[in-house]
Amino acid sequence: MLAGPEQLAVCWADDCDKIILRHCPVCKRDSIVGHGRRRKQAHDEHHDWIGIRRGRCPNCATTFTFLPLFSLPYTHFSLWARCQALWRRFKEHCSWEKALPELKNADRVPEVSTVRRWSRGLDSSQPAVSFLRQTRACVADWLERGKPDDTKTELLPWMVSALEILWPLRL
Repeated sequence: MLAGPEQLAVCWADDCDKIILRHCPVCKRDSIVGHGRRRKQAHDEHHDWIGIRRGRCPNCATTFTFLPLFSLPYTHFSLWARCQALWRRFKEHCSWEKALPELKNADRVPEVSTVRRWSRGLDSSQPAVSFLRQTRACVADWLERGKPDDTKTELLPWMVSALEILWPLRL
């Protein structure tokens, strides 16, 4: 069995097509009901397409899409792929052309200009404390569901540094 970051990289999209939150952020009621499923591109080393869940609040007629933590709206590449490319560029000092992420489908490699765009704002952005706390809690919670031992304390150091790098990518 994989442990730590490797497990998260492989399994972050597992069961995301089964998760549905009931509390509506618009009308503040527990009224969201299932409204189907769809597939979304989330290219990285282990994924091409992922299944995601949709919901609808009948009270306020709002439709929601429940995306997993590492798949941003309106994007084709997961945060894992983005992080891998930026790691290669800034930590391994690769050129933009060589910093491309490894993908399950080799035909889906992003353009160099796309990878360069992912890095915009990294130097000047500071993550909000609430973002870091909220994301760290979600990831630790997700990992705890799969493993009985305490992975929370073991993963916090790498998670904090990774989240500080990924913060601007959520904008």
